[in-house]
Order: sequence, then C-alpha cells, then structure tokens
Amino acid sequence: MKTEPAGNETKISVRDKILLTAHDLFYSTGFRATGVDTLIKASKVTKVTFYRHFPSKSLLILAYLHYRHEIWINWFEATLRRHLVEGQTPADALSATLYEWFISPEFHGCAFINASAEAKSEEIESEIKEICRDHKIETKKIIALLTKIADERVVNEIMLLIDGAIIHAQMGMDTETIINALKRVFAELTGQ
Repeated sequence: MKTEPAGNETKISVRDKILLTAHDLFYSTGFRATGVDTLIKASKVTKVTFYRHFPSKSLLILAYLHYRHEIWINWFEATLRRHLVEGQTPADALSATLYEWFISPEFHGCAFINASAEAKSEEIESEIKEICRDHKIETKKIIALLTKIADERVVNEIMLLIDGAIIHAQMGMDTETIINALKRVFAELTGQ
C-alpha cells in the first residue's frame, strides 16, 4: 500500500502536502513523537501556512487518521477481493492480504492500534478512539462481506487474530510463522 510521497513533484495542494507529510511521520514514528516544528520543516511550509490549514496539531491528527483509514481500507478491500477472485479460500485470501502488508517496507503496524495507544496523551482521546473503533468495524464488515462469513462470532475472532498478528509482525517476529499460524486458525474458524 503506497501513499503519494509528500515531496513528489506532482502538483498537490499545500494542505495535502502537509497531510501527506504528517501521514508519513505520524505513521512511522507516532504523533506524540512528531512535533509541529518537525511537521513544518518536513512539509517545507511556513508556520503561518501550516496553521492556516491546520489550526492545531489535534486537527491534523484527526485528518491523518481519516486519511489513513481511507487509503488503508481501499487497499485492504481491493487486495482481499483480488485474492478471492483468484480463487483462494477466505483463509488463504486473508492470509495473503496480510502477508503483502506485513512485508511492505512501509509497514509500521496498524495506525489505529498505534493511535489508540497514544490517545491518552491527547486532549482528543475520545475522538481518536472513535475513529479507531470505526476503522475496525469497517474492516470487519469488509471481511464478512467479501468472504461471505455470516457468523459474527467468527468474524470477531478473525479480527482479534488479525490484530494480534499485526502486533507480532510489528515487533519483528517472523512473517512466515505469523502467516502460517493465521492461515491454520482462519481455516479452522471458517471450516475450510
């Protein structure tokens, strides 16, 4: 899953340039570790321009989470759909989709798990957690819709497994081991 790099020569708005820069920095290092001065310098904008588009860092964090949701959920749905269309079982398709993400050089875990962990330090904690919950709910709906798994209990268990796998992959555990375990448990849960 690729985002448009903030320094790309393609003409983008100043607001988008700031948002893309924030995305790259917040996703790779967290929003708590990324100060406004760092964002301004990396975006190559003035402080006045920055605050004209994002009057507070909190508003930028929320914009980042909405943007991240949009690009990730579109990637996830398209990738899962592609694997299913290729004839893979739901267990294999889910595993293959996650594998593609985990081995990506841009992988830094789940932005929403990471944001939830950092939310306590922000005055917008409840807004952050609401966006994160909504992200997980939409992910769950896509899984249920595309895999045709009607049992909500099974889909909930799949989501728990996925979140655990994401954390293990983020910690640097062997990707093949994680994916093989997921594939095995997904197959058991889905009766494949």
